[in-house]
Amino acid sequence: MPTFFMGSRQKAARSLQLDLVRLRDEIDQTREEIDAARNHFEQAVDPTLIDCYIYEINAAQLRYQFLLRRFKAAESRFPGALLPDSACSRPG
Repeated sequence: MPTFFMGSRQKAARSLQLDLVRLRDEIDQTREEIDAARNHFEQAVDPTLIDCYIYEINAAQLRYQFLLRRFKAAESRFPGALLPDSACSRPG
């Protein structure tokens, strides 16, 4: 349904749903960054690179925790906001 036919409540719910989907995508991306940094850490032999990967892992973990808190807070304020929708559902 075009947004100019939606009421303000529907627009807000739609906007929140899109924000939560984007947030969930950021969480997934951050999880992949953590995995990549761990893989690099396990392969590193140079002490400087080891320190670098430890820093990357810690930074990504902090970002992951922050994003999870934001997601849970938004989800608790608006339960059911992520119900599957044809325009927002993720493939697979």
